[in-house]
Amino acid sequence: MAKKTLSELQKLQKVAVKFRADRDWEQFHTPKDVALSLVLEAAEVMEHFQWKSQEEVRQHIKTHKSEIGDELADVLCYLLYLANDLHIELKKAFLAKMKKNAKKYPVSKSKGRHTKYTEL
Repeated sequence: MAKKTLSELQKLQKVAVKFRADRDWEQFHTPKDVALSLVLEAAEVMEHFQWKSQEEVRQHIKTHKSEIGDELADVLCYLLYLANDLHIELKKAFLAKMKKNAKKYPVSKSKGRHTKYTEL
């Protein structure tokens, strides 16, 4: 029988889940609390851009790329925890969602436009 190899996303999920398990933090990580943490970390990403002009954003990215990366990694970590705990295969969910989005936003109607699908 062939051994199934893990995707890069699954490997990252294993690293995150092991990190949490080694610290016995699962007891604190209810889906509600992990979802809240995901949103809070996403807000920390947004703080890097709040109240800045386009030029200030460009400069900030150059000088704070590492800090922004840390915040994005926190978002990813909580996303991986939540997917693990809810038994959702992220790759499969992502690809299914992209198919739905392709139907909602056909290139012929949406290319170069930021209009919501209900307005196309």
